[in-house]
Amino acid sequence: MSLDNIAVVLVRTSHPGNIGAAARAMANMGLSDLRLIEPAEFPGPEATARAAGANHVLENAQICRTLDEAIGDSGFVVGATARSRSIAWPSSDPASVMTELVAHSRAGKVSLLFGREASGLTNEELDRCQRHVRIPVNEDFPSLNLAAAVVIFGYELRRAHSAEDGLSDGGMDRSLPLASAEQVQGFFQHLEMVLNEIGFLKSPSARLLRKIKRIFSRTPLQEQEVNILRGILTSVQYHQLHGKDQENDR
Repeated sequence: MSLDNIAVVLVRTSHPGNIGAAARAMANMGLSDLRLIEPAEFPGPEATARAAGANHVLENAQICRTLDEAIGDSGFVVGATARSRSIAWPSSDPASVMTELVAHSRAGKVSLLFGREASGLTNEELDRCQRHVRIPVNEDFPSLNLAAAVVIFGYELRRAHSAEDGLSDGGMDRSLPLASAEQVQGFFQHLEMVLNEIGFLKSPSARLLRKIKRIFSRTPLQEQEVNILRGILTSVQYHQLHGKDQENDR
């Protein structure tokens, strides 16, 4: 199996040279699917020069306007972050998370998400990831170049890929396709609508809604699971509507 199902997504990269260097790192490790969300400058001669021959990665890179467009087809998304967060989230070291990413890539498209050079990923972007992973760098000098981060993750991906025959599936039935990020977002929007309709969210509460979404984001959802959950929500809406109609008929 190749690593073709793994996409590397760079969010709003400010320097074209970093895109080229990241493309070179990808090619070194056998990755080829590069997606760029609103790069400041691309394509350009500096990106090509820093790619050092990895032109195929640059030429096939997808330019995306939004995160939804970039990861919409992915069933499992990992976010690279150097920041600690106030809200706990499943996270681990690069080796174990990349092993998980490779395992999920057998079922469909997956993505590895990198943020801006200066500020990384926002909380909202990290909320879209099933896993957060942080490279354990020297705390006295934590700054890490984007391409260096890509090559570290790529190395761990390649190691995990080479060892995949000995991996455990952790009990997951990988014969069933994972729900894409687009499908999961549709479920979250449906869930928020129903929670408002039944009065559970009595006032806007972004923090509570994020906690609810986290319950469904700890492990990737399969397509049939999303369909079941949305069926439950539709049934709740039906009974809410018809229950009110019955009360009005009395």
